[in-house]
Amino acid sequence: MNIIVTGASRGIGFATVKSLAATGNNKIIAVARSGSKLDNLKNVCRKINPGAEVIPLSVDIGSDDAEKALLQVINEVGDIDILVNNAGKLINKPFKDLCNSDFDNLFNINVKSVYRVIKILLPFFGGNAHIVNISSMGGVLGSAKFPGLSLYSASKGAVAILTEALAEEFKDDSIAVNCLALGAVQTEMLEEAFPGYKAPLSAEDMGKYIADFALNGNKYYNGKVLPVSVSTP
Repeated sequence: MNIIVTGASRGIGFATVKSLAATGNNKIIAVARSGSKLDNLKNVCRKINPGAEVIPLSVDIGSDDAEKALLQVINEVGDIDILVNNAGKLINKPFKDLCNSDFDNLFNINVKSVYRVIKILLPFFGGNAHIVNISSMGGVLGSAKFPGLSLYSASKGAVAILTEALAEEFKDDSIAVNCLALGAVQTEMLEEAFPGYKAPLSAEDMGKYIADFALNGNKYYNGKVLPVSVSTP
C-alpha cells in the first residue's frame, strides 16, 4: 500500500510509521519538518522490515511549499491508499493569556493543514482509500475539558466535524474518512505542555493501534469520531 503519515518525526507519528512498516511491504511517505529525524526513522524501519520503504519528506505541512513537495513525491509513488493526518500542535495556556498568533498557529496546523493535505491528495486517492484524522478527546462533545486547552480542544473539535462532513461528501468516491480522538499519550509534545505528567499509554502503544486502524478500520467505519482513551468520560 501507498501511505502518507504527517507529523512523523516523533511521538505517535514516528511510532505509527514503524508499525506500518512492520505490517508488510508498504511504501510510506513520512512527512515532517525535521529531515534528520525522518532519516533516522527510515533507518529504523529498514531494520524492522527491509521490504517496506519509508520515503522521508521534509516540509512544513502548514507552509505554501507543502503542495509542491507532496505532488512531486506522489508523481513518483502513484495513487495513495491511506492518509494519516497526525501533525498537530498543543498549547497549554490560560484563555486570558492567549493571543491571536496562538489561535492562528493552532488552527493552521491542527485544522487547516488537514484541509490542505486532503485537498491536495483528493485526485490521487485510489479505490477504497482511507483517511484517518487524528483528533483528541478534548475535541469530543461532552468529554472532560481541561484549563489551558481551550484553543487546542476547539481546533480538534473542528477536525472531528470536518471528518463527518467529508465522509458524507466522499462516500460515492469510495473514500472512507474517520477520526480517532486520542486520550493522553506519553509523547514529547505532552511532556512539553504538561511537564511531569505520566500518561497511561505510550506512543508505541498508540502507534500500533493507529496503524492497524488505518489498514483495516474502513472495513467497519466511515464518518465516525472514535474515542481512543482509557479515561472516563
